[in-house]
Amino acid sequence: MVMTALERVMTTVNHGIPDRVPVDLHNFLAAIRYSGLPLGEALQDGEMLAESQLRYWKDFQHDVLLVENGVVAEAQACGCTAAYPDDQPADIVTHVLAAGLERVVDLEVPDPFTTHPMCEVLKAVRILVREVGDRVFVMGRADQGPAALFGALRGYEQFILDLALNEQPELIRQTLEFCTRVHQRYAEAFREAGAHGTSMGGAGVDLIGPRLHREYCHPFATQVIQAVGSADYPFALHICGDATEIVPDMVATGAQILELDYKTDMRVAKEALRGRATFLGPIDPVLLWGAESPSEIETAARQAIEILAPGGEFILGPGCALGLDTPPANIHALIESAQRYGRYKPDGSLAAGM
Repeated sequence: MVMTALERVMTTVNHGIPDRVPVDLHNFLAAIRYSGLPLGEALQDGEMLAESQLRYWKDFQHDVLLVENGVVAEAQACGCTAAYPDDQPADIVTHVLAAGLERVVDLEVPDPFTTHPMCEVLKAVRILVREVGDRVFVMGRADQGPAALFGALRGYEQFILDLALNEQPELIRQTLEFCTRVHQRYAEAFREAGAHGTSMGGAGVDLIGPRLHREYCHPFATQVIQAVGSADYPFALHICGDATEIVPDMVATGAQILELDYKTDMRVAKEALRGRATFLGPIDPVLLWGAESPSEIETAARQAIEILAPGGEFILGPGCALGLDTPPANIHALIESAQRYGRYKPDGSLAAGM
């Protein structure tokens, strides 16, 4: 039986065997460029965000629409200043806690439905749910998790020093608790807007290392995920870089989906996730952007499917956001690889043709 994209993803996340491996694209930048819209404006406009996602989906027919405007929505809503150029992702340029963590007591949790740009991302989700939500899995990314949001509010270099030196433990705790409240409210707002699931961008382990991740990131990420995520509203946890050492910690958060990139050992992760979470990834977005031939994408996708697909619990996709100018031919190669090599037998083994 051929499933809809929504059925395919939900079956996978809930540990069943779908008809084939689903595909996610993490394509908010590429979709805007592909649709010919101005990047800086579209990242702040819910109707444009939705238009670009719909255009891309109609042409590529992937299974997950991952909706976000980058790593700026929460921090900007909390008072930071963001820049929105037309040739690269948006970025935070002034940090509301740069002068000191003491200012955290003056910050308020923003209302996602009325505060820019959160409200525009939520608007995009509502439009997409209305247009295709009965057929396609719509994931509203709740931007950065508590520790990563701390970094955006503080400034990333100072954030690392704060954690490493631990000279203000009570203020660090207060800041992480504030960031947890912000992220949890945003994640809940996506469910209220009709999204089928949400996700969190954690602080990259390559940036802060496993020890600081376990001490400062893991407890607060776990708090949000266990409060919000469920079988019918899956929560995805994204960590950039080589997360092999902390995969067991990521599983322990209770996240239904782990978004992992190509640096993570696929076999180690598959074994750690078995029966507990779905692996999303791990194709290198730089390969998807720069491959000389779509056959390179097919080779990488086929290898990932062979290792990660048996038994289910696998969504094929890039391990992080696609670049603006990712060639359409490479996207087609990724999706066609899932269709060709990712078909399942009822017992969870892969069908002939691998």
